[in-house]
Amino acid sequence: MDLSAEGLVRGGTARIDGGGTAVDRVYEDLRARIIDMQLVPDATLGRSELAQEYGVSQTPVREALQRLEEDGLVRIFPQSKTVVARIDEAQLKEVHFLRVAIETEVVRRMAEKGDMAALKRARSFVRMQEALQDDPSQMVLFNELDRAFHLTLFETVGVPALHAMLARRLGHLSRCQRLELPRKGKMSEIIHGHLAVVEGIASGNPELAAAAMRGHIGATIRRIATLRDEFPDYFEGGTA
Repeated sequence: MDLSAEGLVRGGTARIDGGGTAVDRVYEDLRARIIDMQLVPDATLGRSELAQEYGVSQTPVREALQRLEEDGLVRIFPQSKTVVARIDEAQLKEVHFLRVAIETEVVRRMAEKGDMAALKRARSFVRMQEALQDDPSQMVLFNELDRAFHLTLFETVGVPALHAMLARRLGHLSRCQRLELPRKGKMSEIIHGHLAVVEGIASGNPELAAAAMRGHIGATIRRIATLRDEFPDYFEGGTA
C-alpha cells in the first residue's frame, strides 16, 4: 500500500493515468469526486464534456456512468441527461446495518487473532491522522487515511474483497461523512474512535472490540437528521 500523499490522495482533477482499463479509471476518478463532494448532488454530467476532460471516447464514459448508477451515485435519464444522485436516507440506513454486521465481526476476529504487526499498521494511520486533525486543507488526505485504516482491518482477517464490495455500497454514507468532516471536532472524534477500536482489538476481548467499532461507525448515522437540515438540497425529498 502506498502511504505517501501522492499514493493516498486522488486530488480534484481528472486523471486516468496508471493501471486498469479506461472504464475503470474514469469510474474510480468520478466516484472519488462524487464521494468527496467535488461533484455535488444534482450536478449534470455530460458525456461529451467528460470524454474530453478524460481524453477518452464516450464509450468508457458511458460504461463508467452505468457502474456509478448501479452504486446509486448517479441517475441516468435516457435521451436526456445524467446527474449526480441525491443522498438516499433509506439506503443509508440499510448500508449502515450491513456495515455494522461486517465490521464488528472483522474486529472480533482481529481481537481473537492478536496480530500485533497489523495493529501497528493500524496505529500508524491514526498517527498520520493526528498530524492532520483540524486542518481543513487536509480533509481529502484525512479521508484517505480513514479508508486505509479500515482496509487494514479487513486485510488482516483475509477478506479484502469484502471491503471492496462494502465500499461500493457506502457511497451515500461516505458523502455524509464528507459533509460532516469540516465540523469542528469531527476529525478528533474519528481519531478517538479509531484509537478505541485499536485498543479494543489489543485487549484480546472480541466483544469490547466490536462495541468500539459499533460506536465509531455509528457517529455519522446518528447525525443524519442534522445533516439533512443543514444540506436539504443534497438529500432525496429536500428542496428542489
